[in-house]
Amino acid sequence: MAGQDKYLHAGPPAWAGVNHEGNAATLAGETSFVRYKVLKVTYTGEVRVGGPSDTREIDGLTVTKLAVGPMDNNAYLLRCASTGQGLLIDAANEPGRLIEMIGDTPVGTIVTTHRHFDHWQALPEVQKHTGAVVVAHPADADELPVEVGHRAEHGEVLTFGDCAVSLIHLRGHTPGSLAVLYDAGGRLAGGPHVFTGDSLFPGGVGKTNSPKDFTSLLNDVSERLFGPLPDETWVYPGHGNDTTLGAERPHLGEWRERGW
Repeated sequence: MAGQDKYLHAGPPAWAGVNHEGNAATLAGETSFVRYKVLKVTYTGEVRVGGPSDTREIDGLTVTKLAVGPMDNNAYLLRCASTGQGLLIDAANEPGRLIEMIGDTPVGTIVTTHRHFDHWQALPEVQKHTGAVVVAHPADADELPVEVGHRAEHGEVLTFGDCAVSLIHLRGHTPGSLAVLYDAGGRLAGGPHVFTGDSLFPGGVGKTNSPKDFTSLLNDVSERLFGPLPDETWVYPGHGNDTTLGAERPHLGEWRERGW
């Protein structure tokens, strides 16, 4: 198990109910403290296609991560803790599993992080099921298979229930790639959460098609993620396991030198 929590509870003594002669006894008004352990599985972000989702609760928000499809895409359901309203990031594949994950959560917004087909294969069915507004950057919006109801620019804020996320435009993997940042209205400024699509992974930035695109992406990631955000920022990528900005920051120079 990934974590343990200890709880102290009041209860009868371990020997209550039996006297020294082995006869039943009643102990009126006597209590003692019995200590026991409750094992809690903590979030790891390590999900696999066909396997269960992984869920964590952070300040004001529940995040559920599910791996879907032949390219091991991550889809994320963000649910406002106080109102139950939801936002989905990347309806990538396996619409039935995504709809099962959503359950009775009223999802009013689906953010598609970028134009690549593996990130929107389930979008028509999930959008039809939820009636959600699809959000994408204008530079990628016309490549999606459904109407984009909100063409969002860098710095825009999306609200759902009592929660809000801000959008960060990262140019290079595609012209209109978006990251989604949650900091609980500033309460998590020291350790926010960012969903980066295919722009940032453990070990490097996303794939690019030219040195110019690589430089653009690395510059945007450096200036718009690593620049303003602290090391404790939790990173949720479009494929594979999570990371933090602190784990990746020492390697920025290495990435620039190698060119990928």
